[in-house]
Amino acid sequence: MRAAEFIRQLKKDREYKGQIAHVEHIPARKASYGTLDSPLPDSLAAALRRDGILKLFVHQAHALNAARRGENTVVVTSTASGKTLCYNLPVLEALEADPKARALYLFPTKALAQDQLGKLRDYGVEPAEKAFTYDGDTPTYQRGQVRRNARIILTNPDMLHLAILPCHTTWAQFFRNLKFVVIDEVHTYRGVFGSHVGNIIRRLRRIARHYGADPQFICASATIDNPEQHVEALTGVKTRVIDRDSAPSGEKYFVFWNPPFISSNGDRRSANVEAVHLFTELVERGVRTIVFTLARKSAELILRYTKQELDRRDSPRIERVMSYRGGYKPEDRRVIEQKLFKGDLLGVTSTNALELGIDVGNLDASIIVGYPGTIASTWQQAGRAGRQLEASLAVLVGIDNPIDQFLMRNPEYFFGHTPEQAIIDPQNPYVLAEHALCAAYELPLENEEVELFGERLYEVLALLGESGELTYRGRWFWSGDDYPAKRVNIRSTTSNSFNIVDIKDGKVMGTVDSANAFDTVHPGAVYLHAGEAYIVERLDIDAHVAFVDHADLPYYTVPNSQTHIVKSVEIESKAFGSTMAYIGDAEVTNQVTGFRRKQLFTDEVLQYVPLELPELSFPTQAVWFAVPERLASKLIGRGFDLAGTIHAIEHAAIGILPLFAMCDRQDIGGVSHPAHPDVGNLPAIFIYDAHPGGVGIAETAYERLDDLLEATLKSIEDCVCKDGCPSCVQSPKCGNNNQPLDKDGAAFLIKELLGELGEES
Repeated sequence: MRAAEFIRQLKKDREYKGQIAHVEHIPARKASYGTLDSPLPDSLAAALRRDGILKLFVHQAHALNAARRGENTVVVTSTASGKTLCYNLPVLEALEADPKARALYLFPTKALAQDQLGKLRDYGVEPAEKAFTYDGDTPTYQRGQVRRNARIILTNPDMLHLAILPCHTTWAQFFRNLKFVVIDEVHTYRGVFGSHVGNIIRRLRRIARHYGADPQFICASATIDNPEQHVEALTGVKTRVIDRDSAPSGEKYFVFWNPPFISSNGDRRSANVEAVHLFTELVERGVRTIVFTLARKSAELILRYTKQELDRRDSPRIERVMSYRGGYKPEDRRVIEQKLFKGDLLGVTSTNALELGIDVGNLDASIIVGYPGTIASTWQQAGRAGRQLEASLAVLVGIDNPIDQFLMRNPEYFFGHTPEQAIIDPQNPYVLAEHALCAAYELPLENEEVELFGERLYEVLALLGESGELTYRGRWFWSGDDYPAKRVNIRSTTSNSFNIVDIKDGKVMGTVDSANAFDTVHPGAVYLHAGEAYIVERLDIDAHVAFVDHADLPYYTVPNSQTHIVKSVEIESKAFGSTMAYIGDAEVTNQVTGFRRKQLFTDEVLQYVPLELPELSFPTQAVWFAVPERLASKLIGRGFDLAGTIHAIEHAAIGILPLFAMCDRQDIGGVSHPAHPDVGNLPAIFIYDAHPGGVGIAETAYERLDDLLEATLKSIEDCVCKDGCPSCVQSPKCGNNNQPLDKDGAAFLIKELLGELGEES
C-alpha cells in the first residue's frame, strides 16, 4: 500500500483535527544469510525448495547449528522472521535420523497449534506426517490412537497440565523417547500464568526423567528485554539466546494517533470512534486491514459501526469485513482465518486472539485501539501487517489513560526502548503448592527434588503435610482420592473459583477466581462473554456461584472498593533521597462497596449503586516508601492537599508501571495512606502485586523506582488537563471514585523526591 500517501490524505480530511501525534518511518531491511555446519538432509532441503527457500537467514542457521550441538536455545526475533524453521528443521532432522525419537510442541492457544500443524504437514517427511494436535478439541475416540502413533504432539499448557502429565503411564512410550520440547511464543508466559507454566514444565521434565529421557528445549519469542533469564525461569535449564534478526522486512509507517479533545477538562473523543473512521477509510480503499482491540465488546462495536458507515456509503465492501475473537466455535474461527489468508476478507476486528503467529496471509495495515500493555505485544500486532516485504501501515490509537497518553507525548520512549522484561515467579508459594500436589499425584515426591522446584519446596511440603494433603512415608504421597490437577486454575493463584452460570438454562459459562469475584461478578455487574453482555442477577457467596442473565445493555459497570495495607514486613530496603524505599510482604484487604454504571463509548457515569459484600484479604509482595515529615510540611505549606497528592502519585505510577514490567494493569494494585503505622505514621505510598503471593512485579518497581517516578512525573506534567484526568492521575479502577486527587501536588512532591536523589548522586 502507499502508506505515506494515505497519511497525507488523512491530514486533508474534514474529520482530521490534529490527531497524528507522531509518524515513525521504518525503512525496509535486506536479508542476511547464514551457513550450516553441515547440509540439511535431502528430504528437508527439497521441502524448503518447494517453498522457494534456498538459503537460511543467519538466525535460522545459528539456531539449527546450536540445536545440533544439543544446546537449549531461545530465538528472539521479530514477527514474520521465520522462527518456525528454527525449531521445525532441527526436530524433523533428528526425528528422521532416529525413528524412535519424539517431540512435544507447546503453544499458548489451540488455534496456533492447528496453524502450525498444517505447516508441519507441508514438509511431507515421515515425522511430520505423524504430527497431531492433542487438545480439548481432540475427539475422545481419537486420543488413544494419537498417543500410540504420534511422533510430534502439538498441545498447550492447559492440556499438558490436565490430561497428559496426570496420565503419564499411558504416554510411557512417548516420554521414554522424548528428545525435544518446543515452546513457542514464550513471551506470553508471564505473570501468574507464566508462573504456573514454569511449574508445569518442571513436572514435564520430572516425568521425562522418570522414563529415562532428558529433552532438549527449543524456544521462540518476540523481542523482550530478558530472554535468557525468562526462559531459564520458565524451564529451569540453561539456555542460549539467538537474537540477531536477519530476516528481510518491508518499509513500514507507524502512526501514533491521539483522539482530539472534546472538552476543556482534557477529555478526548472515544478511541473506538477514531478506529471506525480509520478502518472505514482503509477498507474503502481496498487496503487489507486488521483492527486489534482490548476487549471483545469493542471488537464487535467497531465492526457494527464500520458496517453502518459502509452501508451509509452504499459500499460493496460491506460484506468483506468480519470480527474474530474468543467465544467463536473452532470451526468458525478456521473459516475466518482461511478467508483472511485467501484475501476474501478486506478487514477484520479482533482481540489479541490474532496477535500470535497464525498465518492470515498478506495484510497491509494494522490498527491497534489502545496500547496492548507491552511494547512487545504492540510490535507483534503491528507486525501482522506487511509480512511479505510490501510497505505497510500501523496505527496505534491512544485511549484516555496514563500509559497511552505518555506514549503519545513521548513516542521516542516506545521507538527508542527495548521491550519490557517478562516476569514470572514459579516459587510463588500458592502456585508452587498446587503443583507440588500435582507432582506428588504423578509420582511420589522426594525431598531432593528441591533442585528441580526450588528452595521454597521445603516450606511448601511441610505445610501440605500439616494440612494432610500429602503424607510422608520416606517420600511425599498424594493423600486425596481424586486428581489435583483438575482443581488448579493455571490462570490464577487461587484454585477456589466462582462458577458463572446462565440463570435460564443452568449452563456454566465460565469461572472467575475468588480473589477477583466481588470485583467482576458482584450483584448488578455487567459480565461479558463471547462478545455478549450479561447482568449478574444473584451472587451466592457460600456456593461460589454467580447467576447471570443475557441483556442488551447500553452501559458497563465499574466497582468501587476500599483497600488497605494492614501489615507490611520489610525484606529489603534502600535509601531513596531523604526517605527509604522498601520491598517486602504485605497483607492487603479489599472490600467492594458499590459500583458505577457507565455509558458505553462516552464513559458518562449514569448511576452509583451501593453494595454490602464481605471484606477479603490476601498476602502479596509490595514496594513502598514514606514521605518524610519535612517534605510533607513543605507540601502542605505550599497549599497542596497531602492525601490528594499521594493518591495521585499512586494512580499515575501504577498507570506507568507496565512500561517497566511486562504486566497488565489489573496485575497491579496500590494504596496511599496519609499516616501509616508501619512507617512511623508518615504518609506512605504502596504498590503491590494484585495476586496472592506476588509474581515479581513489585520487585521490578523497587529496582527501578527512580525511573518509574521520572516517567510518572513526565506523564503528569505533559498532560494538558488542569486538575487531573484519565490521561494522568485518574484511574478507572479507583475504588474511591478518584477522590481526592491533587495533580499539581503530585508533580511538586515527585520533583522534590527526585531532586534529593539527584543531590545524592
